[in-house]
Amino acid sequence: MLRDLRAFLLRGNVLDLAVAFVLGTAFGAVVNTFAKHVLLGLVSAFFGVPDFDDVGIGLGGGRLWLVGPFLTAVVNFLLIGTALFFIIRMAARFQRPADETPTPDSDEVVLLREIRDTLRQSGRF
Repeated sequence: MLRDLRAFLLRGNVLDLAVAFVLGTAFGAVVNTFAKHVLLGLVSAFFGVPDFDDVGIGLGGGRLWLVGPFLTAVVNFLLIGTALFFIIRMAARFQRPADETPTPDSDEVVLLREIRDTLRQSGRF
């Protein structure tokens, strides 16, 4: 049983998933930090406050609905999405271009194309 557990844990799929999870968590921290400290600073420069947690809609002297946390979550979502867009765009520039050389067709594909062309010429296709 321990041998099976070891084989399961050391399979490539589990290790790849673990590495992806750790890298994803670290990347998420980078994106969140960039959004909260860099981009949210820009929002703070425009609106004068770093978040909208105290915004509410009220009747009379009291608050009826506290909509500030929702607005802050929406702004954070937009900022994180914007940060991800630019990070992915920059990362794509550093990747090598894909090899554009076409692969030769297999014998089966060549044969199927000949059959298709023959059927077209005979009027059956």
